[in-house]
Amino acid sequence: MGIETVRTAASDETAGRRREQRGWYFYDWACSVYSTSVLTVFLGPYLTSVARKAADAAGYVHPLGVPVRAGSFFAYSVSLSVIAAVLVMPLVGAAADRTGRKKPLLGAAAYVGAAATTAMFFLGGDRYLLGGALLIVANAAQSVAMMLYNSYLPQIAPPEERDAVSSRGWAFGYAAGSLVLVVNLVLYLAHDSFGVSESRAVRICLASAGLWWGGFTLIPLLRLRDRPAAVREETPAPGLRQLTATVRDMRRHPLTLSFLLAYLVYNDGIQTVISQASVYGSEELGLGQSTLIGAVLLVQLLAVAGALGMGRLARTYGAKRTILGSLVAWTLTLGAGYFLPAGAPVGFFLLAAAIGLVLGGSQALSRSLFSHLVPPGKEAEYFSAYEMSDRGMSWLGPLIFGITYQLTGSYRDAIVSLVAFFVIGFLLLARVPVRRAIGDAGNPVPERI
Repeated sequence: MGIETVRTAASDETAGRRREQRGWYFYDWACSVYSTSVLTVFLGPYLTSVARKAADAAGYVHPLGVPVRAGSFFAYSVSLSVIAAVLVMPLVGAAADRTGRKKPLLGAAAYVGAAATTAMFFLGGDRYLLGGALLIVANAAQSVAMMLYNSYLPQIAPPEERDAVSSRGWAFGYAAGSLVLVVNLVLYLAHDSFGVSESRAVRICLASAGLWWGGFTLIPLLRLRDRPAAVREETPAPGLRQLTATVRDMRRHPLTLSFLLAYLVYNDGIQTVISQASVYGSEELGLGQSTLIGAVLLVQLLAVAGALGMGRLARTYGAKRTILGSLVAWTLTLGAGYFLPAGAPVGFFLLAAAIGLVLGGSQALSRSLFSHLVPPGKEAEYFSAYEMSDRGMSWLGPLIFGITYQLTGSYRDAIVSLVAFFVIGFLLLARVPVRRAIGDAGNPVPERI
């Protein structure tokens, strides 16, 4: 009788964990449409065109009196969003760990971001300042929400399941991005048939991403559950002081900090490629919006298979080796991108295919590997540092991209400048002894890592 009771309890626990995992996947399904349709495809070229309408004869806009080349405005706005997120994420992360109330904080951040994205429908004419402000709010809110979402991973999946669960989450996100992007492509290409202008069609696509984000966020909010706080509840310090406190605590785990440094570098490169690729394709290669959308759709479709496939590779070779292999692929891909001829979409599609095959897996495995390095009870606080460079929120990559373009006037030089992030990230990650790092964090070491 006792054995049967234990088996029933274990079965119920497994069923509850699976249900929570399925709910967790759906936040990626909800928010990835923002990353795909807004950040990667439509907003970069569209906000750049809006800024150019407001520019002076020399091609500069003047937000708050600062001269900014119109072609750099989008990249600078992405960088500013990170500064805002850096101030907020440690504060929210510490509050989540100390109170155990992650779910209401996740909901609040998600709906602030969804509302800002929906409001992009009103981004018309020369309202570049409105576009920049909405981008900063949406990106910062997305960063906070993703930090809380990621911090659930070590709570809903035991160590042996994390690579697979993380990879499925990314696959869900890319599947949603593909689905909505197909609808966006139909609307954009046939906007005359629907009786709307090209500008209005773009703004509808932007706003629909916000509505999708807000609607599907209900599923994880219904299925995820809060857990008792593992540490004493107390009021977190203000933003910069809390960030300092988080970094000070991380210094007690130098190997975790070493992995995070490597991740911050190479993921900065990944996120900058994602956020600036459409600008590169439209401005430097002279490709049309339909070609750019088709290329991003190809990335999304292949990223589903890439995330799941690299998850399987990790079972054989370990997450660290698989990530290192993906960084080599990223370096070769960017090098090839520098030589793409203008006006030739075939090369751009080949570049998109290469990116798609490594994109999802490199991100999913980085997330699951980091989850092993987080001390128990510090999940949200540590993932706040992790999230500072995730999902297009990196500040240094877009800044380098924007400055390189501002100095040279060439997007080719700007895109090839990102190779350094992958080379340096590879060297830093190769030096991290991940097994010892997991043990030092107080977590069990998986058989294959």
